[in-house]
Amino acid sequence: MSNPLIGAPHGGELVDLIVSESRAEELRELSLDMESVVLTDPQLSDLELLANGAYSPLTGFMCKNDCQQVLETMRLSDGLLWPIPICLDVQENAAANLSVGQTVALRDAEGFMPAVMHIKDIWPVDREAYAQGVFGTADPAHPGVDGMFHTMGSHFIGGDVEVLTLPLRFGFRRLRHTPQEIRTLFKKLGWRSVVAFHTEKVLHRPDYEQTIRAMAHARANLLLHPVIGRIRPGDMDTYTRVRCYLAACQKYSPGSMITLSLLPYTMRYAGPREALLHAIIRKNYGCTHFIVAPCHASPEADESCTAFYDPDAAFSLAASYAGELNLSVLQFEDLVYVEEDGAYVPKKEANGRKIRSMTEEEFIKRIQDGKKAPEWFTFPEVAKEMERSYPPKSIQGFTIFCTGLSGAGKSTIAGLVCARLQEMGGRPVTFLDGDIVRKNLSSELGFSKEHRDINVRRIGFVASEITKNRGIAICAPIAPYGATRRQIRRNIETHGGFIEIHVATPLTVCEKRDPKGLYSKARSGLIKDFTGIDDPYEEPERPEVTLDTTDMTPEEAAQEVLLYLERSGYIR
Repeated sequence: MSNPLIGAPHGGELVDLIVSESRAEELRELSLDMESVVLTDPQLSDLELLANGAYSPLTGFMCKNDCQQVLETMRLSDGLLWPIPICLDVQENAAANLSVGQTVALRDAEGFMPAVMHIKDIWPVDREAYAQGVFGTADPAHPGVDGMFHTMGSHFIGGDVEVLTLPLRFGFRRLRHTPQEIRTLFKKLGWRSVVAFHTEKVLHRPDYEQTIRAMAHARANLLLHPVIGRIRPGDMDTYTRVRCYLAACQKYSPGSMITLSLLPYTMRYAGPREALLHAIIRKNYGCTHFIVAPCHASPEADESCTAFYDPDAAFSLAASYAGELNLSVLQFEDLVYVEEDGAYVPKKEANGRKIRSMTEEEFIKRIQDGKKAPEWFTFPEVAKEMERSYPPKSIQGFTIFCTGLSGAGKSTIAGLVCARLQEMGGRPVTFLDGDIVRKNLSSELGFSKEHRDINVRRIGFVASEITKNRGIAICAPIAPYGATRRQIRRNIETHGGFIEIHVATPLTVCEKRDPKGLYSKARSGLIKDFTGIDDPYEEPERPEVTLDTTDMTPEEAAQEVLLYLERSGYIR
């Protein structure tokens, strides 16, 4: 059967950048003499979408002229609509070894080379202009802007790429498809009209109801197309999300009305512009309709999502270009559950009746507290999958992170808490003592600011692995920098609990104790960059527990920590 409604890809032709095997072998041999550029996970996602045609008509990472045109006009230099630059950034030291006309090997962190790039352009990143163009703001409170200023390299390099093979992906391979594979599947199934649903969250009852309404309105089948690139710290892990999608898919009847495919895309949280990019990607996958939700691609987690973008701005922008894209844009309504009807209705139609609604964050907290999942919000099969990954606090892993000045009493308190938890039993307990970590994980490090921060990050990584595997990690580093502690918290809270203990013993008391004579040496200049003397200690903003051991015994301080754990449900 023909598919007259499924249109041409963006720009008219579906790009395929994967070279022949003979060319791939030639490039492998040539790569031995090439400079290498190591790609981050988000860059590997962009490379894969370039390679398989999801970013058609792009044939590589953008050069300066296209980048500037997109930032200023949302169009490529040839006039084709394109809302967000697809650029490859590198650090300054890497850019110094590159030049226009050079061919470089693009590698992942393990050294595997999926592609080469023929450099046509190198230019410094104008972070302010880029932030304003992509995100509409340079406010560092925006997570996309924050990442751009703190992790993006100093230079962009642009040019065509030749792809030897798609980046290595190990999980759920059967659910990963190229645009051509999806288009072929649509043709085989005889689908003439397809609505795409973009999501980064689990599919719960409100989302299910929305997709059913969209399919009925468009008289279309459904491509459930969740993104599986890097998500925000603290969000649900990909494997749990996909298992939940598989469970939810069983609720569509008949099953032939829906296809689940995983999109290797990394969210930018650029609001309206990103919604338009999402629409273009789904056009390349062969979809005829695209659902845009309120606050689509917004960085805000709250319901209003008004801090950076108007809730309807994404729909308005995408819909304004629907004719040019030859893609119907459907608005995702805000549904609420009406108890007396036992059904979901648009919020504007509730007419004062008693309604229920819940965010995914509230739902996760509910199941972590051991409460039953409400069936009006999610399907039992989905709840079961989530309960496997979000057990009650009494059995999940957690990290106790004691921070404070040298001599504050951190290690003593941590040791006592460790002993009490081991007495209770039930979960393995690991005390990541500073001296032991220095000896076994960080023996090559010195005591410069950089090395001390690296040591703290290593402690955080080990703690996150312990927490992920439902153990208890107890840490007691000085950890003077707030940004590092916040990053560790975000990473650990993805897997379990994070309890920050600020041992806020004053500097004067710590100096009097000074068991190792470190403060005395720092005062005399024998030790440089010593925390509390000539290097600042940034106090935690909202620690779970604050302790001052000036007039408190170690046993009393440890008891305060244990009482908090009991009140919060971590121990019984």
